[in-house]
Amino acid sequence: MTDTTGNDVRLQPKQPRKKGLTRRQKRRLSRGIQYVVFVAAVIAFAVAADWDRLANQFAQEDIAEEMFPEVISLALKNTVLYTVSGFAVGLVLGMVIALMRLSSVGPYRWLAGVYIEIFRGLPALLIFIFIGVAVPLAFPGTEIPGGTYGKVALALGLVAAAYMAETIRAGIQAVPKGQMEAARSLGFSPARAMISIIIPQAFRIILPPLTNELVLLFKDSSLVLFLGVTLEERELSKFGRDLASQTANSTPILVAGLCYLLVTIPLGFVVRRMEAKAQEAVK
Repeated sequence: MTDTTGNDVRLQPKQPRKKGLTRRQKRRLSRGIQYVVFVAAVIAFAVAADWDRLANQFAQEDIAEEMFPEVISLALKNTVLYTVSGFAVGLVLGMVIALMRLSSVGPYRWLAGVYIEIFRGLPALLIFIFIGVAVPLAFPGTEIPGGTYGKVALALGLVAAAYMAETIRAGIQAVPKGQMEAARSLGFSPARAMISIIIPQAFRIILPPLTNELVLLFKDSSLVLFLGVTLEERELSKFGRDLASQTANSTPILVAGLCYLLVTIPLGFVVRRMEAKAQEAVK
């Protein structure tokens, strides 16, 4: 058989199709195996666990009932107060440090950088011990305003400020430079333009990470026990541990953990919603 040019054209046998899974089928198979392994692990855990012993140690209804209403009216209230006050101190201090980090004055940038590196590198526990022990020793007779609440606010604020400063700095730098130039062309001073134009836009950008920092502070408030609190100043962790020691049962710790989740889960949902809205705004 020849083609139009006279060349001999022979019918080539069809190549057999390679048998195998497509890429999509491989992904589905891999996902299915992962589901099977997960379900098998859950079933194995459920079968192996001694639920009666767990319920006896962590789920005594009579002990849980005795915790109310103090676990809410006292422990949870104090935890929220500690967290909000620490967040407020951290936000103000973090703003100052962020502006110092962006300053054209070299010593300001150096001091802000040293502060951030130190307080981001130290565990929060050491900061609480420093506030509760080192400050009274270094300055005899000096009292931090607010007593325990003031000490907790300062300790949490010092820790949070180091992280917030970097978040705020990144938010300010994310605002287009044209915004500052436009404000300056309208007669705004650099300080007024920063306060009135740049910072409000930056906060819309950094609101999700700041809310996430609030969640972290809420959990770090449990370190207040290292400051030596009174019965009326106990937060959730201290409240749960004291009752667990008195009752020789871990139910109070479980109840305290559930109270933490009552706050952290809604806040986490808010963070995810804000992040989703921020991504939609960018698109």
